[in-house]
Amino acid sequence: MSQALLQLRDLRREFPAGDQTLVVLADIDLDIAAGEMVAIVGQSGSGKSTLMNILGCLDRPSGGSYRVAGRQTGAMSPDELAELRREHFGFIFQRYHLLGDLDAIGNVEVPAVYAGMPGPARTARARALLRRLGLADRTGHTPGQLSGGQQQRVSIARALMNGGEVILADEPTGALDSRSGEEVMAILGELHAEGHTIIIVTHDMAVARHAQRIIEIHDGRIVADRANPGAGTDVAGRHRPEPPPAGGSHWQALRDRFVEAFRMALLAMNAHRLRTFLTMLGIIIGIASVVSVVALGNGSQQQILSNISALGTNTIEVYPGSGFGDMRSGRVQTLKAGDAIALARQSYVDSATPNVSTSVTARHGSQSATAQVSGVGEQYFRVKGLKLSEGAFFGTEAVSSIQQVAVIDQNTRAQFFADTRQNPIGQVILLGNVPVRVVGVAQKQTTGFGSSSSLSIWVPYTTAMSRMLGQHYLSSITVRVSDDTPMDAAEQAVTRLLRLRHGSEDFFLSNSAEIRETIEQTTQTMTLMIGAIAAIALVVGGIGVMNIMLVSVTERTREIGVRMAVGARQSDIMQQFLIEAVLVCLLGGLLGIGLALALGRVFAAAGGSFGMIFSTGSIVAAFACSSLIGVVFGFLPARNAAQLDPVEALARE
Repeated sequence: MSQALLQLRDLRREFPAGDQTLVVLADIDLDIAAGEMVAIVGQSGSGKSTLMNILGCLDRPSGGSYRVAGRQTGAMSPDELAELRREHFGFIFQRYHLLGDLDAIGNVEVPAVYAGMPGPARTARARALLRRLGLADRTGHTPGQLSGGQQQRVSIARALMNGGEVILADEPTGALDSRSGEEVMAILGELHAEGHTIIIVTHDMAVARHAQRIIEIHDGRIVADRANPGAGTDVAGRHRPEPPPAGGSHWQALRDRFVEAFRMALLAMNAHRLRTFLTMLGIIIGIASVVSVVALGNGSQQQILSNISALGTNTIEVYPGSGFGDMRSGRVQTLKAGDAIALARQSYVDSATPNVSTSVTARHGSQSATAQVSGVGEQYFRVKGLKLSEGAFFGTEAVSSIQQVAVIDQNTRAQFFADTRQNPIGQVILLGNVPVRVVGVAQKQTTGFGSSSSLSIWVPYTTAMSRMLGQHYLSSITVRVSDDTPMDAAEQAVTRLLRLRHGSEDFFLSNSAEIRETIEQTTQTMTLMIGAIAAIALVVGGIGVMNIMLVSVTERTREIGVRMAVGARQSDIMQQFLIEAVLVCLLGGLLGIGLALALGRVFAAAGGSFGMIFSTGSIVAAFACSSLIGVVFGFLPARNAAQLDPVEALARE
């Protein structure tokens, strides 16, 4: 007999059984040479299947040693044992253990994927093996479309894919009819003749007689090891099996394994479409909620800030004196119209207006009322965000030529022109002793502090100063800052300009941006708070993904065992389930984003007071978040799958 390929010394295998230990194999000494055809026979429970699992590196001995081609297996890692299975062993199972989602070629190719064989070579070899085994016309059929004998042939082709130096056949004819069983044994005989080492585990002596050596095991011990002269004993002249094509580059192998994992994830998701969708549902709702809440927050914030800007809250008021408590401010007369004109020309200023005011008795016909008259510049209406209801605002010409024109508010219109059929445009109102012609009516303006019942009338500041007040200085200047300019920087620039013009700081500024900042902070806080609530839906969805993936691992335990048996590494198994979890979350994220965008269209079509503003950042963040959820919540199920014991996985139904 040639030098042993497989060598066992004092091998034991024990299992805990409650408070006791069950000894399944005891003191096994066995050598199997390359090219032998060996049958291991025994009754059920004798330990023959456990011995086969140890020989195939699917299980570890509890004691003793086991060497494969001189390599000690006892201290090997799971991935090193997987490498041995890829390089030396091919498995033929009683129940075939084919992957139901793959066709015949796909099943045969699986070991070569993990071995890193290039795709074209892999497919060509799989076709050649199936053709050799009489399945040339069944390569595209799934296991459910094949007979038992055909499935076992596919299993044999899979065992030979990586070379199959050692073929381990566990009851290879146990699930077949007599004719199919004879065909399978004939194939095993041919493989033995070609130099393959064949190890058959069976309880059927008729099957065992095909082997040249019969090892009988009883109660975990070898009780007989005899040659079978009828099968021939010459193994010295046998040649080693033809090796498979060499593997590709390391990166190509990594790519092929990733593609295989990706393909299997898609197949698994497609096989359980309803469950996959229900799993996605939590992610869809969570992502749609987060994206929609952020869009609603952005939209409402923009609308609020737009309204605030219309009210003039991005304005700076310039007053004479040193502050609101300055008793001498009334005697400071250095604030001039030229200051307002100079400020209006600055790049950071949107518009500016001089201001003077007085309270007078307004009369029209037989009616009279106290009114607040404001002398303003032509840019006042933009500064304050006033809009027209009727007529027109006065312009630069009216200011420069000191025209006696006025713009009235809705309260003044209601007071003097209550009859809606009466057009106020062109009517004359007496302000004290000064008659003015109405040229425009402003819309009602919401101030945020409730509606006012006072009458407001606006006239050119030149008219108010020369014809009503008899003064040459201003009460104040209002500056509207450009939207893209920080208020602090604008305030410093206004101070510098006026200090240069006046030679001293005989003025003070009032910045109303605090209101804007407060509202911005409030809307951001509300968006963050509601977004956090919506994010809880994402976490719940992630937990749902984890639960379903754990169920999926349980359902597919035997598939995991098959993949491990043909050489899959722990990282390959983990990668497959992680990809599936991430795909579920990514698709859920895409559908959630689509749902949010659809909600935005519905919201816009409903004609709300503001629209949903979607930001690319929030969509990208949501997409990244869904991926992260897939990784985080898919890790535990994937790790559980990768750490399964191959023997236990194969035995589970």
